[in-house]
Amino acid sequence: MKYLMLVPDGCADWPVPALGGQTPLEAAGLTHINEYAKAGEIGLVQTIPDGVEPGSDAANLSILGYDPAVYLTGRAPLEAAAMGLPMGEADVAFRASLVTLEGDGPYEDLVMKDHSAGEIGNEDAEEIIHIIDKELGGDGLCFYPGVSYRCLLITDRLDTTCKTTPPHDILGQTVGAHLPAGNGAEEIRRLMAKSHALLKGRQANSLWIWGQGKKLALPPLEQKYGVKGSMVAAVNLLKGIGCSAGMSCPDIPGATGTLHTNYAGKAAAAIEAFKGGKDFVFIHVEAPDECSHTGDMEGKLASLKRIDSDVFKPVAEYLKSTGEPHRILILPDHKTPLEIRTHTSEPVPFVLFDSEKIRDIDDTKEFSEACGARGRLFADGGALAGHFFRN
Repeated sequence: MKYLMLVPDGCADWPVPALGGQTPLEAAGLTHINEYAKAGEIGLVQTIPDGVEPGSDAANLSILGYDPAVYLTGRAPLEAAAMGLPMGEADVAFRASLVTLEGDGPYEDLVMKDHSAGEIGNEDAEEIIHIIDKELGGDGLCFYPGVSYRCLLITDRLDTTCKTTPPHDILGQTVGAHLPAGNGAEEIRRLMAKSHALLKGRQANSLWIWGQGKKLALPPLEQKYGVKGSMVAAVNLLKGIGCSAGMSCPDIPGATGTLHTNYAGKAAAAIEAFKGGKDFVFIHVEAPDECSHTGDMEGKLASLKRIDSDVFKPVAEYLKSTGEPHRILILPDHKTPLEIRTHTSEPVPFVLFDSEKIRDIDDTKEFSEACGARGRLFADGGALAGHFFRN
C-alpha cells in the first residue's frame, strides 16, 4: 500500500462575499481533486486541540498523529531541526522573522506592514542576518538565516515562558500591544528595537522574535505506522517535523513557500520518493496560507488551481499507473479565512480516497467545507491518521 497526504496550508476558509458567498475551495474549481472526492470519503477533522494555539506547527503534528499537547514545544525548534542546528538541553530556539514595520517614533508605536519583508529572497535575508549576528549576537545569542524571512535565534539565556505573537496575526496593527511579555521579554524587546535601528532604510527593517521552544523529540513515523516516509515541503517548519519523525526531506529547487513556488517540482519530488521505495509521501504547499495572511483572494484561488493541476494530478496519475493499492488524504492543516487573515481552530474538511474501496460515484461531493460537514467528524488529527494508515 502507498500513502499520499496533500496539505494545501490554510486553504479552508469562510464564505467570501466577493465570490458570491462561496469559499475559495468551492470557487477554485478543483477538477482533479474533486474527481477523487466523488469516489472517496469526505468529512471534517479537528486538527487543533482545545487550549492549543491554531498554528501550523500544532496542526501538522496533529495530522501526522503526534498530539501537540504532548510533543509541541514551539515552532522554532522544528525549523532548527530542519536546518541541522545543534540544540542543547538548556537552549531555546526562537523564530526571528524579518518583517517590515512602518511609522516613526518609539518601536511600540510602529505598525506591522509586512510579516515577510516583501517575501525577501534567501540571499538578501542571509546578508541581513549576518549583520544582525555580528552586531547583536554573541554571549549566548546566535542568529541563523532560514528560508526567506524565516530566520532563527538560538540562545541559552532566555526561557520559553514569555508570551510572543506571530507577526502574520497583527498585519496593519500597532505592535505595542503585541510585543513579548513575561519572563525574558525585556531582552527580546531590546533585541527587536536594536535590530530596527540597525536595519533602518531597508525593506526588511526589523526582527520579530516569537515561536519559542526547546528541542523536540518525536517517535519515528515508521515505528508508529510501519511506513517509510518523505516530507515534500519548502518551509523548514514542515521539514523539521519530517526530520524529527525520521522522514527524508528532499530539497526542491525553486520551492519558496509562497504563491510563486515550484509546484511541478514538488510533484516530481513526491513521485521520485515513491519510486525510491517510500511508502508514504506528505506534500505540503504553503501558498494558500500566505495569500490568506495578506488578504490576497485572487492569489489564493490561483494557488489552489496550481495545486490541483500541477501537484495533485501528476502524483495521483502516477499512483494509479503503478497498479498498486494506494490511499490519498487531502486536507488543510487549519482554516485561514481571508476575512481575518489569521488561523482559526475550526474543524477542516478532508477527502480520503482508497483505491481498493472506491465508493459509488457521488457527483455532489467535493473538497469543500460544506461537503465536509456532510461526512464523518474526527475528533482529532490522530484519529484521522489512524484511520488513514489502518491495516
